[in-house]
Amino acid sequence: MSDPIIRMQGVNKWYGKFHVLQDIDLEVARGERIVICGPSGSGKSTLIRCLNRLEEIQQGRIVIDGTELDGDLRHVEQVRRDVGMVFQHFNLFPHLTVLENLTLGPIWVLHRPKAEAEAVARRYLERVRISEQADKYPGQLSGGQQQRVAIARALCMAPKIMLFDEPTSALDPEMVKEVLDVMVELAGEEGMTMLSVTHEMGFARRVADRVIFMDGGRIVEQNTPDAFFDNPQHERTKLFLSQILH
Repeated sequence: MSDPIIRMQGVNKWYGKFHVLQDIDLEVARGERIVICGPSGSGKSTLIRCLNRLEEIQQGRIVIDGTELDGDLRHVEQVRRDVGMVFQHFNLFPHLTVLENLTLGPIWVLHRPKAEAEAVARRYLERVRISEQADKYPGQLSGGQQQRVAIARALCMAPKIMLFDEPTSALDPEMVKEVLDVMVELAGEEGMTMLSVTHEMGFARRVADRVIFMDGGRIVEQNTPDAFFDNPQHERTKLFLSQILH
């Protein structure tokens, strides 16, 4: 792979004695869309949280678009400007309106003029189909609407990479589709590199260029969606798929 936007080499991480990431080697091409799946506790959320240094690693190297995530705070700040993240829980500021939630980062971090930040925010709210909610507070919205606000907020920072950490797992079933539809539309846009931790296998089959299966802190198997679902190679992958594809 020439000039990957993400490179992880020999990455290891422990929580005390628990070895949560074990010898992770991963390269992600620009514009590639990856879905990471696996059982609870397999390390998949920890892996993507390491990509913007929400979690620190103890061994190995992580390089994001040419910037190494080392002990230099300037490198961390640079990477966080380039990497947007959408969490399982929406993490919106309840005392700010939707529009204020979206403009906070661009104004204070990117130093955008308020009028410009608001224009960009309204454009992204339109793209996630909740432009009419701009002046409401998060508590006045449904869970699906709040998650779409969180996606729009990440996009307002013009990231090169988008990370999704189980973005639908806290939603009621009827709200899952509206968030996945927005993610599918984003995935169709050229140039957006996406890594999504999710159990939504229909989304993986429809959107991913590559599906990665993790277990016990390791990458057990990775392949194109068709090959991954139709012809899994590892016994652990076969067991996992038999349990969730019913």
